Amino acid sequence: MIRLNDEERAIVDVVADFVDREVRTAARDLEHANTYPERLIERMKELGVFGLTIPEPYGEVSVSKRCYALVTEELARGWMSLAGAVGGHSVVSYLIAVFGTEEQKRRYLPRMATGELRATMALTEPSGGSDLQAISTTARRSGDRYVVDGAKMWISNARHAGLIALMCKTDPEATPRHRGISILLVEKGPGLTVSRDLPKLGYKGVESCEISFDGYEASLDAVLGGEEGRGFAQMMRGLEVGRIQVAARALGVGRAALEDSLRYAQEREAFGKPIWQHQSIGNYLADMATQLRAARLLTLDAAERLDGGERCDIEAGMAKLYASEAAMQIALNAVRIHGAAGYSTEFDVERYFRDAPLMIVGEGTNEIQRNVIVKQLIDRNPR
Repeated sequence: MIRLNDEERAIVDVVADFVDREVRTAARDLEHANTYPERLIERMKELGVFGLTIPEPYGEVSVSKRCYALVTEELARGWMSLAGAVGGHSVVSYLIAVFGTEEQKRRYLPRMATGELRATMALTEPSGGSDLQAISTTARRSGDRYVVDGAKMWISNARHAGLIALMCKTDPEATPRHRGISILLVEKGPGLTVSRDLPKLGYKGVESCEISFDGYEASLDAVLGGEEGRGFAQMMRGLEVGRIQVAARALGVGRAALEDSLRYAQEREAFGKPIWQHQSIGNYLADMATQLRAARLLTLDAAERLDGGERCDIEAGMAKLYASEAAMQIALNAVRIHGAAGYSTEFDVERYFRDAPLMIVGEGTNEIQRNVIVKQLIDRNPR
């Protein structure tokens, strides 16, 4: 199932080594202090992680989405926040590479590939999340400019990103609504304010912010692809990559929880024997390993379809749905296996338990994933 060429296997191995040597030794202290991981991000730039989804000639190394998913899993195995620091950036990279004008590709992709320019996307608004067609942020034409007004929230990396893929309405009166939605590629400037960092249960270290636009001006050529009204369809394609990435993050969290639990269950003894030999603990471990493997196969299946140039909305939705729910259950079982130690901040298990819920609600809630899946099932299987 994991078909990688030699170069891609080497890339995954290099990232895994980076995680073992540099991330796992630092993550606990950084996470508890909610400190932005500047040094680790710089190392990720050096390793080329930010350019893995950017094709030549704009990037040096472009890998398959299968490889990208496995790299994401490795990062999340060390610390999910690092994988989150790449998530939105990768979606924006994909959007520009697939839909951008040649000028947009030349302007942004080479710097994004090195990590010099980091990107994020702005979809969610304070008044709603899942109904993206109901967004209220507008970009109205004024001469040779757009004037943007509105607010977005839960924007990851908002303070460190130099480019934002902004989903907004360029024609609020359009029917159906999605025809009035465009994506603007906007950079920091007057009228764009990162107002506050939102407090979170987990996903520490990397900021999630509320941002506002008040008379912000963007040039007319900021529209992704150069044509208004295509933003909703473009973002739906981009979210296929995003959901594979979130599924891979869940794999990393689940794998870390399982590996820690396997180690602890062999070291910890109760009633004269290692606790894995007690049937209740052994059953937990068996279920955790089975769920993790099933989640990985679903994720790689979706990635392979995307590599083949196929739509993978249903497959990416299934992968994100199953992997995130599996990660939550695996993390909970890891706490059970560790007992009181699992509730202690001196162990990493409690962090996995706090990080796992993000994948359930991020990149489209799991309730929305089920809606997407059933709609596609009906579309693919008409009476």
